[in-house]
Amino acid sequence: MVEQSVYSGFLCLLIGLILITKIQLCVGGITSDYVRNYNSNVDMPLDSDVFQVPHGYNAPQQVYITQGDHDGKGVIVSWTTPNEPGANTVLYWTENSCVKSSAEGFVVRYKYCNYTSGYIHHCTINDLEFDTKYYYEVGLGNTTRQFWFVTPPKPGPYVPYTFGLIGDLGQTYDSNSTLTHYELSPLKGQTLLFVGDLSYADNYPFHNNIRWDTWGRFIERSAAYQPWIWSAGNHEIDFVPEIGESKPFVPYKHRFSTPYRASESTSPLWYSIKRASAYIIVMSSYSAFGKYTPQWKWLTNELPKVDRSETPWLIVLMHCPMYSSYVHHYMEGETMRVIYEPWFVKYKVDVVFAGHVHAYERSESVSNVAYNIINGKCSPVKDEFAPVYITIGDGGNQEGLATEMTQPQPRYSAYREASFGHGILDIKNRTHAYFGWHRNHDGFAVEADTLWLLNRYWKLKERVAVS
Repeated sequence: MVEQSVYSGFLCLLIGLILITKIQLCVGGITSDYVRNYNSNVDMPLDSDVFQVPHGYNAPQQVYITQGDHDGKGVIVSWTTPNEPGANTVLYWTENSCVKSSAEGFVVRYKYCNYTSGYIHHCTINDLEFDTKYYYEVGLGNTTRQFWFVTPPKPGPYVPYTFGLIGDLGQTYDSNSTLTHYELSPLKGQTLLFVGDLSYADNYPFHNNIRWDTWGRFIERSAAYQPWIWSAGNHEIDFVPEIGESKPFVPYKHRFSTPYRASESTSPLWYSIKRASAYIIVMSSYSAFGKYTPQWKWLTNELPKVDRSETPWLIVLMHCPMYSSYVHHYMEGETMRVIYEPWFVKYKVDVVFAGHVHAYERSESVSNVAYNIINGKCSPVKDEFAPVYITIGDGGNQEGLATEMTQPQPRYSAYREASFGHGILDIKNRTHAYFGWHRNHDGFAVEADTLWLLNRYWKLKERVAVS
């Protein structure tokens, strides 16, 4: 009997040692010690095939789409012509029809330091059919280019839908790996939620906007076929008075159109959309957000409008995370957290996605709304009805990974890892959604971290009904 007990104890110790070699267990959750092959974090050269310019004089390039209205029946098609304006018209038709309709857009240009942009076109197509495949064409004559997209289902509580998540992408070899992994994921994203920091052109002397053009051509292979829902990060500010650029967000605002007026926003930097069973709120971490600012006033009116019986999933996108246990950018989101976390808890936000920190982290469902500076309640507590906070600023940019973490791992942190990758949020129905994080160095189907999400609003509603 004694021998059996000794053997059992030794076996448990051995299993424990094996597990410790795989992961580091802290007072919080899991800190992965996965060792990745690390490419040099430099941008791909200008002559890379992923930056290839389409053939033909003045051929449309940098084609991407986003949602064009609040409900999902509209699409904004954007593209650039390098030499002259060309046509502003988009021709479009359903998959099983030969009858083509047309929509007229507008063209803008901008100057930034010593750079002058091409002719940037934005065209909104309205009144499309839900859940329908459309083809569309831009350009003229023998430089016409054709693409397609699928509109979402009509908003409703039981509608399944799959979102991709990417942040802080840039245009390095790791960025290319991230985008490739997303494209080849077995769980096909139908729309991509982008949490800010796009091209990293501002890391070049004079914020070389040629790197905005290369980035637009780089993402076209995905963004021309499914909507990318834009949110702005700090690398989109482009505020450099010393070189004469005293207006923020100039390249971003000219290049990326958003349907902000449809949600009664006064700025393209914050807005909302409905898509299938999700209500998505986009916030701007680098615009004024304090009390009585336009963003604060908009969100004050916006959150009470959300009808959870129609769109049960409430998702918030921002760039700077409210919860992060990495040393880099530590507590930069604290001011926004103090102002808005009570609202997120009150309105039962399901998940908040952010970037900024170049790594991956997932929190527990936590809230810190009791903290008021003087009461000493300064530690977040688990709250099953509070949001999960996911940092996914691991797209692959040339600034590299954020590898230094605060120690010990805080209790609110469920999983963290310094790797490049992307996320997939697969909404199953009104009550359940599945999130998976994919690191670039694994196979396309491998998930390094996963979570089943239970809808906060309906979870509470059913709890109340039972009691």
